[in-house]
Amino acid sequence: MSNIRIKFKNEKTVPLEVIPHSTSLHQFAFIKANSTDSDEDYDDPFYLMDVKRLADRYQLWRDTLPSIKPYYAVKCNEDPVLLSLLSHLGTGFDCASKGEISHLLEMGISPGDIIFAHPCKQISHIKYAARNGISLVTFDNEMELHKMATHHSNAKLVVRICADDSIARAQLGVKFGRSVADACSLLNDAKRLQLQVIGVCFHLGTRCQTPDAYRIALEMAHEVFEYADTVGYHFNFLDIGGGFPGSDTELALFQEVASTINLSIGRLFSDRHDLNIIAEPGRYFASSCFSLAVQVTSKRLPSSENESFMYYVNDGVYGSFNCLIHDPAKVQPKVLEGPTVTSSSNPTYSCVIWGPTCARRDKVCTALLPEVTVGDWIQFEDMGAYTISGHSNFNGFSRPKVFYCLREEDKESFEDVFRNILTSRSSLSSPS
Repeated sequence: MSNIRIKFKNEKTVPLEVIPHSTSLHQFAFIKANSTDSDEDYDDPFYLMDVKRLADRYQLWRDTLPSIKPYYAVKCNEDPVLLSLLSHLGTGFDCASKGEISHLLEMGISPGDIIFAHPCKQISHIKYAARNGISLVTFDNEMELHKMATHHSNAKLVVRICADDSIARAQLGVKFGRSVADACSLLNDAKRLQLQVIGVCFHLGTRCQTPDAYRIALEMAHEVFEYADTVGYHFNFLDIGGGFPGSDTELALFQEVASTINLSIGRLFSDRHDLNIIAEPGRYFASSCFSLAVQVTSKRLPSSENESFMYYVNDGVYGSFNCLIHDPAKVQPKVLEGPTVTSSSNPTYSCVIWGPTCARRDKVCTALLPEVTVGDWIQFEDMGAYTISGHSNFNGFSRPKVFYCLREEDKESFEDVFRNILTSRSSLSSPS
């Protein structure tokens, strides 16, 4: 398709494929699924990443939350191209372990663009962060402060408060974060240990559904800021965490959340002129940029009117669909079709889609689909969040390959944004 390549900061490169003009991503997936002109196993599942969509999401963030720098949550999806593009755009990164930090440093990401945002860390991970200049670190308990005093006393610490959205898909307060009173008490402990605490962080939970929860959380954070002044700390750092919606159908909710955040910050922190504000979005950037194509490898016909078609595909809940268990997510299948094919008028039937392993719980979903057969392909959208990152090799099934795609009509604007990390740019005007 093209000889464009994306170059990482460590000089490694990966190919970027240009989608022919007026060809949709869905149609390109069909072309890719039915291509046999390479040495790859063409019946394996694969991802398509729409790289222009990532740039669009970043621009929307900057337009909507201009005072807040995003620190992408690496745990959501550690794909190296995704990380490299985000770094070029100007995001920082939220890491939870030595492994995630090491992955970024090996890519050439600056230590100053990383926050070690796990409140409860292994000592070896703390030492690694200290050796490699990772200064921003979160905590939520006294024992963590003693570990920091011993192994990373120069860290710039951020105390985590508990501020769950009561109807978030998954609340995190049961595991991390403290009440305002407990957080204030921890500041006294930190002062006695001569540690530098610079601010407050919180996380409202996975897929926050209540914009007003941000107002409440920011008011709680403001209380801790006010108390910090009384014990001799000058706070200039605020981390509002993640939980931002990721699919295109939730953009109205994102706009409402952003409006609440902007109004609350303006009301509560307008006198903090040196305040640095960050967030830790994951799915907001990753989810809609990735789609997944799986092949139907086997099929069982219903033996009665009360039974469904049974389709067996080559990825499942122990692989990319681990998001069904751990996120938890909802997925919608769509039969892959070529540019001149449509099944929209075909009858649909109840079906169960099963993953490839021998495990009974490896069930992807139930759905209504036109009848398909062995060798056909099914596509799932919004598959960039907590899919690749949680993939296991159970039963010997490996992680799907990712193809990085750019629509021909987006080439010029994409080059303007990512000029410094593209190679062979002459091919932008003449894709093969």
